[in-house]
Amino acid sequence: MNSERELDLLIEELLADPEYVGHPLREALLLKHQQSLEQLARLERIARISDGFQSMARAQNSTLSERYHKQLRQLEKVARISDRYQNMMRDLNLALKEASTHDPLTGIGNRRLLMERLREESERAQRSGKPYVLAILDVDHFKNVNDNWGHEVGDRVLVEIGRAMQAALRQYDLCGRWGGEEFLLLLPETRLVDAGQVIDRVRNDIRSLAVRVGTDALSVTASFGVAEYRLGESYSQTLSRADAAMLEAKRSGRDKCVASSVAEGA
Repeated sequence: MNSERELDLLIEELLADPEYVGHPLREALLLKHQQSLEQLARLERIARISDGFQSMARAQNSTLSERYHKQLRQLEKVARISDRYQNMMRDLNLALKEASTHDPLTGIGNRRLLMERLREESERAQRSGKPYVLAILDVDHFKNVNDNWGHEVGDRVLVEIGRAMQAALRQYDLCGRWGGEEFLLLLPETRLVDAGQVIDRVRNDIRSLAVRVGTDALSVTASFGVAEYRLGESYSQTLSRADAAMLEAKRSGRDKCVASSVAEGA
């Protein structure tokens, strides 16, 4: 095989050498070399056609079992793709549900989730006779935080407040961002007399926050309004009483907690 390749190279060198241009044997050698190349090309085409026919023959002679398993492998591939697609859609639906019920800044519940839970908790309280406690808190002088430090720092303060509330609440309690710098706490199956300890813990943890701004530490306080659900009233009425108590806490000096009964008697 090597000797044949060496002969081909020698012929190509002789044909390319300008010294032999015009030599009486050069044209004959060129014609013979071209003829050999054409024959080689025909042989290669025949070999490719033969290989193709052999492949077709092998495919036609494949057993029913082989074709069945081939189809089965294809179906398995389609099933894996379908499973991945379904998992992707499930994850997307979960992400969409999370986005629809949670505040994008703080990561805690948003107004929609809070309203749903309030409605559910009111229906449960009507059936069981066990009330719940609702607290609305508003960050004191939050406008000054945004004006003096910028909205980015203000957002950081809101995020830290959300974390502090989650850490201070019981496992079955719910906190969420009601809007702006207002937050809401929902304490299921809890009486007003028993809610004070939880709310004081939240209020103290917020007061203890120290948001770093360069070399400074920014601290804030919050005013709380609290109301115990009364059987027969709507959750919007409970909300209104808690909101009125929170406004009373603002008017009476801020950084304090006022219960709706006290606010109504003022």
